[in-house]
Amino acid sequence: MTMKGTLNDVHHCVEVLKDTTALRDVIDKNIHDQTLAQKSAFYVADLGVIVRQQVRWRAKMERVRPFYTVRCNSSPVVIELLADLGTGFVCSSKHELDLVKGFGVPSQDIMLGGMCKQLAHIKYAAKHNIPLLVCDNEAELRKISRCHPKAKVILQLMSDSCCEREKTALVFGLTLKDCRRLLENAKELNLNIAGVKFNVPSCCQDADALCRAVSEARCVFDMGEELGFEMNILDIGGGFDGSEAQLEKVSATLRPMLDMYFPSSTSLSIIAEPGSYYVSSAFTLAVNIIDKKSLGRDFSDQAHNTLSANDEPEFLYYMNDGVYGSFANKLLCEDSVSMPLVHKEVASEEPLFSSSLWGPSKDDLDQVLERCLLPELNVGDWLLFSSAGDNSLRATFTNADELEPPVFYTITEYDWKEIDKFGITLDRRIKNFSLVPCCLQSNMSEASVSTPA
Repeated sequence: MTMKGTLNDVHHCVEVLKDTTALRDVIDKNIHDQTLAQKSAFYVADLGVIVRQQVRWRAKMERVRPFYTVRCNSSPVVIELLADLGTGFVCSSKHELDLVKGFGVPSQDIMLGGMCKQLAHIKYAAKHNIPLLVCDNEAELRKISRCHPKAKVILQLMSDSCCEREKTALVFGLTLKDCRRLLENAKELNLNIAGVKFNVPSCCQDADALCRAVSEARCVFDMGEELGFEMNILDIGGGFDGSEAQLEKVSATLRPMLDMYFPSSTSLSIIAEPGSYYVSSAFTLAVNIIDKKSLGRDFSDQAHNTLSANDEPEFLYYMNDGVYGSFANKLLCEDSVSMPLVHKEVASEEPLFSSSLWGPSKDDLDQVLERCLLPELNVGDWLLFSSAGDNSLRATFTNADELEPPVFYTITEYDWKEIDKFGITLDRRIKNFSLVPCCLQSNMSEASVSTPA
């Protein structure tokens, strides 16, 4: 199938990989290119991961429609692909609303999330007929009443803190008692309460927490219907870490609860808000070591230290990306950065040293990893962070002098054919992709642009 257009008039190029080509080959090629140039950090994205995650979702969560959380990763390629795969979207800003609407997503498939929304964002949602807004307090309810009186409001229920990370997080949501009061306030304000949202975090291993959340949601539905509201939206939140095992576990727990409290015979829309589920493992970040320090193991109270002959060194490595760039989520979530892989060949007998990883600013906050074990690295070496697609690519970078790392998008021929099963054709929907043959394949060097047969 030949694509319309040329490489000069499309927004994004996606390399089509032969099924024998590994993603590591693409990373190797771009590291080679960057080594010859300015050694910028970069991402390689495997769009096939997103396609496969959608296939899994449809198989395991057939009653639940996903609404992708845009703040998780606002790459335009991700947004367009998910839009064409049939997801809805949860936006938290005017920029995100503009981005999603720019790909032709219908207003009814967009939700304005966030517990404390700017008036300008609520007015923007009203202007563009975006109906769904989340709310968990009276002040927010009154803002919506003034700025978007035709909104379909979804009440956010408070969830149990069933893991250590959640116990230290800010608490949002309503108790059942609060819901009764807010429903009565909405009735006085002539607002439409359309449904309920809960969110059981992916770190929670307690199946009972999910069961309680569904049961409490049913209670709020009954309260709302008693007051005359047409309750027809259940939002089960975003507690999906991306693994197939966790999706299977949630599905096995959720299915009988939904059948009991929200049978399929009712006119109910069930939605969810997966974010990292789709994108985390789809992106790999490559960073370059730009500086290095070696310190004695007893350096903790000293600004500088020199090694004695018997000291085992501890290395500080400075990378060309940090918490003011791709690792910004590190400032919010201490355990959000995984161990990197060393790109160069390392002998099995090579010793490992205690190391810490820092961003280029060299200030105290720009620490990406406090401690890890790595072989000794040199300036110019590369590190690879897998599962880097979550909370990394956003609208802006903190440092105005820094540019967001480029993203090299790929998809295999097999995964591209999987997209056909969703009824998507290039001529009909995906307008901003240019599929180009992978340059790693010597037999695909011709200039024509075509999709796999």
